[in-house]
Amino acid sequence: MAKDLLWKVGEQYEGSPLDPADCDPDPFVEVRRWLAVAVDGGIPNPNAMTLATIDERGRPAARIVLLKEVDDRGFVFYTSYESRKARDLAAHPWATLVLYWEALHRQIRIEGSVEKITAAESDAYFASRQRGSQLGAIASPQSAVIESRALLEAKIAELAARYPDEVPRPATWGGFRVIADMIELWQGQPSRLHDRVRYRLEGDSWIRERLAP
Repeated sequence: MAKDLLWKVGEQYEGSPLDPADCDPDPFVEVRRWLAVAVDGGIPNPNAMTLATIDERGRPAARIVLLKEVDDRGFVFYTSYESRKARDLAAHPWATLVLYWEALHRQIRIEGSVEKITAAESDAYFASRQRGSQLGAIASPQSAVIESRALLEAKIAELAARYPDEVPRPATWGGFRVIADMIELWQGQPSRLHDRVRYRLEGDSWIRERLAP
């Protein structure tokens, strides 16, 4: 029954044609345009993206993180440097990112190497966060087994008393930048003849090309 039900799940995709010639030669410009369309279109959490990594055993893992910055250097997200994803990146500093907006029938796929951003960049973003999120970043031993939620809440209360004003960024928390060497834009189209435009880095130049759906 479940199999039959899943076979019937689906819809006809539709969207404006996507042609490599119409895309900006700079993929970061094009990605920012797509993000602006998602934000202006009221897409919930338009910067939510899947982050895929590989651990020291060669096993893949994926989870949702938030894209916080796009510039000519790459794509930035923040996390605990002691989390599983950070350990994966220490073992294999490569990652894939996927942003998907169902309402727009659009997807962006990004592949590249990963590096930590500077302490100054992490400090600046940490200072912009809400106080509760700052305290949570210190209190949570991300990805570790814990006894109960009550322990976390007690730690938060302790930290709130210790830091009544400014909350310092812990050295174990900060940002990563994915330095892309491949960016693919996907636009759903009728009859599954989707438009796919891939940017791939050759030396210092980006090559645009169409992929079969």
